[in-house]
Parts: sequence; C-alpha cells; structure tokens
Amino acid sequence: MKPLRSARWFAPDDLRGFGHRSRLMQMGYGPDDWAGRPVIAIVNTWSDINPCHAHFRQRVEDVKRGVLQAGGFPLELPALSLSENFVKPTTMLYRNLLALETEELLRSHPVDGVVLMGGCDKTGPGLLMGAISMDLPALFLPAGPMLRGNLRGEVLGSGSDTWKYWDERRAGRIGAAEWQAVEAGIARSHGHCMTMGTAATMTAIADALGFCLTGASSIPAADANHIRMAAACGRRAVELVREELRPSRLLSRASFDNALAVAMALGCSTNAIIHLIALSRRAGHPLTLDDFHAAGQRVPLLANIRPAGERYLMEDFFYAGGLKALMARLGPHLDLAARSVTGRSLGEELAGAEVFLPDVIRSLDDPVSSQPSLAVLRGNLAPDGCVMKPAAADPRLLRHGGPALVFESYAELKARIDDPDLPVTPDTVLVMRGAGPQGGPGMPEWGMLPIPRKLLQAGVRDMLRISDARMSGTSYGACVLHVAPEAQVGGPLALLRTGDSVSVDAHAGRIDMAVDAATLDARRAAWVAPEPRFGRGYGWIYARHVLQADQGCDFDFLETGFGPPVAEPAIL
Repeated sequence: MKPLRSARWFAPDDLRGFGHRSRLMQMGYGPDDWAGRPVIAIVNTWSDINPCHAHFRQRVEDVKRGVLQAGGFPLELPALSLSENFVKPTTMLYRNLLALETEELLRSHPVDGVVLMGGCDKTGPGLLMGAISMDLPALFLPAGPMLRGNLRGEVLGSGSDTWKYWDERRAGRIGAAEWQAVEAGIARSHGHCMTMGTAATMTAIADALGFCLTGASSIPAADANHIRMAAACGRRAVELVREELRPSRLLSRASFDNALAVAMALGCSTNAIIHLIALSRRAGHPLTLDDFHAAGQRVPLLANIRPAGERYLMEDFFYAGGLKALMARLGPHLDLAARSVTGRSLGEELAGAEVFLPDVIRSLDDPVSSQPSLAVLRGNLAPDGCVMKPAAADPRLLRHGGPALVFESYAELKARIDDPDLPVTPDTVLVMRGAGPQGGPGMPEWGMLPIPRKLLQAGVRDMLRISDARMSGTSYGACVLHVAPEAQVGGPLALLRTGDSVSVDAHAGRIDMAVDAATLDARRAAWVAPEPRFGRGYGWIYARHVLQADQGCDFDFLETGFGPPVAEPAIL
C-alpha cells in the first residue's frame, strides 16, 4: 500500500505537522488514534429537517464503530442535507452544490477514504458526483426506505397515494378528517419514500454501480439489519483504502450499463435519467438519452413496486429478496464481471440469491408490464429529447393527439386549473412551460400536472401532459417531461400556443406540434427572452453554468472533460 494521503498532514516533523497533531490532541485524540491508520471521512447529510435521514445521527456512530473495528480513524464531516420536502424552490437547484461541497470536503481534509451517507432524492447523486470527481476510495451507505404507510388497515405508498387522495379530495369525494388520517399514516418511520420513487431508484442505482455493499439499498431504514450494514460499511471503507480501490478503478461502461438495466427492471423514476447521465459524464463513461430508450425497449419491468407496479412497496421488495434477487433474475441483461466495492465481481455477489415472493419480483418471462419503464421522445417540440414513463401511464394515451392548453408557469396553472369554465376536455393536451433548469429555477417536480377539477368530477384520472419540468418518482400518469431545450432558453416549447395540435407517439418515440415552419419562424422572431431568475449569489452561478436536462443538469465547469485534474492541496 502506498503512503496514506492523511500522512501529509500528520507525519511531517515540521511546524504545520505540529499544528495538525496538536489540534487533534486538543480534541482528546492521541497518536495511537491516527498514526499509520487510514482516516475515513463520513460525509453525513443528517439534519433536523430531513425525515429521510432522521436515523443518520445514530447511524454515523455505527459507521464509526466499524471503522474503529477495522483499524481506521473515523472523522464525521457534515454536508448539505437537501431535504426533498422542505427545500425550496427545489433540491435540484442544489444537487450540484452538494457535489461541489463533497469534492472539496474530501480534497481539503486529511482523509484517505470516505463513507457517503445519503438517500433522500438528490443526496445520493450529489454525493456520488463529488466522490467520483475527487476519486478517493468511496462507499455509499443508503438511508433505506421507510416502513409501509397505513390508513385504517389499507397500505399507503409515499407520494403515489398522496396524489391519489388529493385528487379524491379535490373531486369532493373525501373530507378533511380522512385527508388528515392520510397525513398521519402515510409516513410512519424514518427513511426515504417506500415506493419506487427517486430515492429508492437512485440508491438502487448506486448499488448496481457497485458503490454499496451489494443489496444494501433494499434494507428498510428501521430494520436492525440496517444498523449492522452501517457498521460493515465502516469496516469495508478501511479495507478499500488499503486496497486502493477508487471510483476510477471501480467504474466502467459495464457498470453504467448494469445500472441502466437495473433501473428499467425496477420501473425507475424518470429522474434517474438526469442523475445517471450526470454521474456517467463525471466518470468518463457518458450515457445519452438514446441509451435509456434502448434499455427501456430491451429490459422488462420485473419489480412489482408502485407506481409502475401494481401493488407492492419497498418493504415487500426486501422480504422478496431485494435487489440481489432482482439482479439474479436479470442476469442475462447484466455484465457479471463488473466490480463492486466489496472487492468481488457482481457475479460472485449474486451467487445463491433467491426470490422468495415471486409476485413481487417477477421473472423475465412474466414481467409486470409489457410497456417500457422509460421512453425517450423527439420531434419538433423537443429536438434534444424528452422522457415519459409508459409503464405508469394509461395505455390509450401513449399514442395521442389533441389541442394544447398552454400555461406559462406553475403559478398560472394552479390559479386556473380548477376553474369550472376552463376550456378543456379529456383529449386536451395540458402544457406547462417555464419550469426547466433555468426557468424553474432548478427544474422543480411540477410535471405531474393536476387534472382539472371538472374532469376529476367526471371520473377522468389521466390526461396527456407536457412540460420542461421533472416529476417525483412517486408520480404516475401520461406525463411528458424534461423537454429540451427548455422554454426559458428559447426551445420550441416556448413557441407553442393554446389551440395548436400536439401529438405524442411513445411507441415510435415522437412528439410534434402541427405548426408549419414559417409560423414557427415568425413566432421565434417575436419571442422575447424572460428576465434572468437571479442577480447575485449561488443562483447567479447556477444560471450561468447549468446544462440542459438531456446532458444531466451538471455544471459545465464540474464535468470531468472541462479541464485538467485538480492537484492535491499544498501544505506549506
């Protein structure tokens, strides 16, 4: 093993070395704690306002226990918590800030390896993006899903049942008391959403990439197995340093192809596209929208987990065998030679994995749906692409056309959507713009546009909806998302007008507006760019450097190809 990186701070017999050692001793440590031992950073995204990570205050102690057991020296480094429910306008505005913070935390501190503690939607991608760029031995500890929700004996799923019961309340079919009972019962423990939302998707993707102890992403947060897994992460992090197993040695194109296949088999969140593209570009193995579309056509949906699945939740998935069992069934679609942070190949990790509940994890010849988990559409409305989740949509809307009803913002949509005089029918195509990376700002999860109240009251539960926004992974419906280029920067979506005919064919991968080129040219000539969202601060930086959705929404200057590697900090 090469000399420890942390020794640059602690070993020299000079003035700086004295200062570093004396300040550790100020905190009660002695040379026996650090001398010759790998220093393991534990980047912890706990906060008082992140319910997904409420258990991380204790789990970090479990990780430290494992680090000490293996002969390392643990150091906790707090990072942005990015609580999905509370951060406004959207956590996506700050994902890249967490990535930058993670990279610089690791670069600037005397650490040799890292355990990344995340789970809530943007924390996993942000932590991994930063760790890939810094390229120290790294292991991801997933927060784990919460327990099933409950309403008077009925199982509730995060997000998915929120939208369902909110529509029923808007339609006047349930009252305040039942709505409050849903509030109290839908989230009963710490942990992230237990539907196949963005958190469950991205922790599984981290697992499939090889960043987790294989299968760890399926363990419920409240399960005692999660405590033991946390300690095991600490032990393994020390070994990673000794083995010099860095992300650059771990990740390959096969790793990302495996993650794609797993995402499709899970019925993943559409947000997986943005995050996985960003991760792949950081790692030097860039994915494109075409890779996602091809994987969606090739890999069937095997996980019967809501919202793409019919009835089950992540707790059931764990009891059925979890991610290891799903990957074992997915074997023909995986490269089993890909590496894991365990030090073993994926094939070795999956040996002996079993499915215990076959209706939860289906076989390749008995998939949950004949529709793909994700589809990519292109056309004159989205020349750089947009995405859809066919497996979670009404099949009749996968090939549909109708007149557009255009909203300039989410605020306008909220103000008008329940107007009884709204000019809308079930065939209308609802369109919202101004919600992309620049327009949102930060591309909020507004893409599951609400069904107009008068149609809800008539029994309509799905419509074709189009926007440059994202949507929650717990959402469902015929929602076309991530339209690129977005309207804020002058993409064709900015030129669409109410009454224009719009058509979508998810099977053919097409999205078009029936507007001739001359009319579009005239509209473009008259188009006026909106005022910038930010005049100073972080938002000003964000607006000048964020990429479009089809490129992963990373900052251009953080991508690996932007410039030469950053040198280690000088210690003078």
